[in-house]
Amino acid sequence: MGTKKSPGPFILVILLLAGVVVVVVYSGAGARMMGMGSMGRHHQGMMGGLPADYINERNPLPGTETVLQDGKRLYQVNCAVCHGDQGYGDGPTARNLVPPPANLYRVIRMPIARDDYLFWTISEGGKAFNSTMPAFKESLSEEDRWKVIHYLRQL
Repeated sequence: MGTKKSPGPFILVILLLAGVVVVVVYSGAGARMMGMGSMGRHHQGMMGGLPADYINERNPLPGTETVLQDGKRLYQVNCAVCHGDQGYGDGPTARNLVPPPANLYRVIRMPIARDDYLFWTISEGGKAFNSTMPAFKESLSEEDRWKVIHYLRQL
């Protein structure tokens, strides 16, 4: 009868890799590497729903050139410092933020990027998700927040 080889070294390698993954995931670098900064918001948007004040909100503004230009200007002034000029989450302050800013270029192409979800995100910011994203409902008018959403859709 043959003898089975001990899986000892294989198990040790697996455990070591699992340990590295745990350390990376629970460090700020893990959140940055894995793009997990907006996962809490995504989860609530997909599973828990949006707050009642935002459900089924639709952008009332036409996507005119003027609206897009205004949205671009507002984005550059209020959002680009964290999210970057193209929305990749690579603005000049991004590397210091944990969780990192969302990659809006990618998010805007996801099914969750409905008008109501984007309006909620911009309006309420990230405090509920331990993010430093400010709530813009006090500093930007509703119309300006909708202009930013029009601009995001063309990133």
